[in-house]
Amino acid sequence: MPQKIVKEKKYRKHKNILINLFIIFSYILIMNNSVCAADLGLIEADQVHDESDEWIIIDARPESIWQKGHIPGAHSLWWENFVNTGDEESPFRILPPEKFAAALGAMGISKTTSIAVYGDAGKSWGGEGWACWVLIWLGHEGPVRLLNGGIQAWTEHQYPVTSEHPKKNKKPAVYEFQINQSILIHAVDIQKDMNQYQLIDTRSTFEWLKGHLPKAVHISWKKFYKGKNRIPLTPEKTIALLRKNGIDTNKPIVYYCSSGLRCSYPWMVHELAGLPTAINFDGGMADWESTSFR
Repeated sequence: MPQKIVKEKKYRKHKNILINLFIIFSYILIMNNSVCAADLGLIEADQVHDESDEWIIIDARPESIWQKGHIPGAHSLWWENFVNTGDEESPFRILPPEKFAAALGAMGISKTTSIAVYGDAGKSWGGEGWACWVLIWLGHEGPVRLLNGGIQAWTEHQYPVTSEHPKKNKKPAVYEFQINQSILIHAVDIQKDMNQYQLIDTRSTFEWLKGHLPKAVHISWKKFYKGKNRIPLTPEKTIALLRKNGIDTNKPIVYYCSSGLRCSYPWMVHELAGLPTAINFDGGMADWESTSFR
């Protein structure tokens, strides 16, 4: 066989091997950067209004505010009702997933339901981020959308609000959860290898100065939104904010606050930016301070 033909065959063989390796490597890279693999995004008020039959709406504001007036059909999912507020050993830790599954099922929500979440520009304390985080933690497979601009965007369109509770479903849905442990962390996990994580303290400057986790960087949760309606930062501005504060977006990032509520908002904005999945510190400083090694 002529030497030229032999060389061409070897070249094609090596080329095919390289192509296959590239495909495998690309798949692994995509999987590693998409641990969350959730359908999380933004939705505008007019779409929620016009397609109200296609979405189940969750109000992430305090329940007392929801009772006074909410988007028609909206169900209350306030953070305080689903964490251990009276447990000194694990304060503010999220309740077992079975509790959420029962509550969501009673709302008529299954794991594939299309959900629109909203908060309030001044009163939800990042609760809309927490609601989105919880749904992703539960392994929700349907679309989860944040109402861009919250309840303020809704009322600016002069859409109605009501104090009536949503009608109960005659046959509750069954919510089958599959926990995504990769987006939740506790104090004991951080303590095992603190050098592995980039810790971002999202509390106020006053809280930060009183004491914070070792090696943590301070970026207030309020820097992750803009305007009177608290619109989430764009992906470009989110990345710029993190890099400005010395954060490498390709390395593991943990957001924390005093309890796990406010930091959920930056976590959500981080996910909306399409960055490698971040982690929310469930229980936050309360969990940290309750441990024996502090």
